[in-house]
Amino acid sequence: MDIAAQSIEGGFADPVFNAQTVFRAVMDAMARPGSIQPLPALARPPAPLSATSGAIALALCDNDTPLWLDPALHASAAIGSWLGFHTGAPLANTPADAHFAFIATPAEMMALDGFSQGTQDYPDRSTTLILQVGDLASGSPLLLEGPGIETSATIAPAQMPRHFVEQWKQNNKRFPRGVDIVLATSDGIACLPRTTRIKTMEA
Repeated sequence: MDIAAQSIEGGFADPVFNAQTVFRAVMDAMARPGSIQPLPALARPPAPLSATSGAIALALCDNDTPLWLDPALHASAAIGSWLGFHTGAPLANTPADAHFAFIATPAEMMALDGFSQGTQDYPDRSTTLILQVGDLASGSPLLLEGPGIETSATIAPAQMPRHFVEQWKQNNKRFPRGVDIVLATSDGIACLPRTTRIKTMEA
């Protein structure tokens, strides 16, 4: 299939309803960090952009939200065309210019502080990172505490960035600035808003 055909196909079958479904899942996951919100495969983007990441892009991105793609995604012309056709979102020149960053290989990603942190006056101008992870159960367990979590929550996302917990502690210190993270698996999402504190589970 040529790139033109790939870029047009695979969008939402029911744009309004599908976008609402994804938006609600993201909002619920942000409100209850560490909770896993199921999400059916509503989009079929070109690989290696996952169905879940693609659906998030279709629901949240538009021509006012520059996107940054990690090298694995940026290497595919079809992905850039697909996102452009379905969302109108421009590609950001640098990670610091991005409203949303899509990461296919989180284990190899750059440091969190390379993305937009927002400003004291406009902390919402920071980058939201969408990390494609294999699952939320087979990685190193992370103990989560903070707003929206009754006592604590535990998730164990696979293929996370190196030194993630240390990086996240620095992200906490920048509050109200800092990045938020959406963890996208094949069947759902979990979120790590910047207010969430993370500890490693000592074996």
